[in-house]
Amino acid sequence: MRPDLDLLSALDAPRRAADLLTLEEVLGLASRGNVIFDPFSVLISRHVRIGEGNVFHPCVTLTCTASAVLSLGDRNVFHTGTLMAAETGPISIGHGNQFGEGGFTAKANSPQARIVIGDGGRYLGGASVFGQTELGSGTQVLGAITVDRCTLAGGTAFSGPDPDLRGSVLKGSGTARGLVLGVGQVIAGSGAFRLEDAKPQSFFHPKRAP
Repeated sequence: MRPDLDLLSALDAPRRAADLLTLEEVLGLASRGNVIFDPFSVLISRHVRIGEGNVFHPCVTLTCTASAVLSLGDRNVFHTGTLMAAETGPISIGHGNQFGEGGFTAKANSPQARIVIGDGGRYLGGASVFGQTELGSGTQVLGAITVDRCTLAGGTAFSGPDPDLRGSVLKGSGTARGLVLGVGQVIAGSGAFRLEDAKPQSFFHPKRAP
């Protein structure tokens, strides 16, 4: 066997043992228009369902047990430091989201855990999502915020002209637990996030002409 094939076999052995895609299989995702900048540092379970046109930066990890579901739509961007793990429940990702730039974690690893993320959202700066959480289309979690058992209402994208029609937003740092946030609402927090601190997004961002 040629030395380069020996090396590939050695690199793939622990991937196979962990039920991850081999290097060749990771590169094969490009056949559906996905971009993988560094296949050596990207770890993807063979149980993950992946759409088209997604972008995977180095050091992205997507794991899924055989009994769970991790599904990705199209045109999502996964920056370095993104980790998603469907262990006890499903994680469903829509289209056109941005994950990372400062890291992002989503783990369905507790009883009845279920994470649903819509389309066109941004989840940056070390955000972490757990439990039964739904992040509607256009929502944003910006900063080192632990989101557990929360529902963020979907709306227009963050670039929409009327901030009070946009998906809801959490920004800052701390823990948001058991919150239900409405369309156009934002909580800027440090420490514990409380519903009574919610404001309309127009408080921070003026409306623009469409």
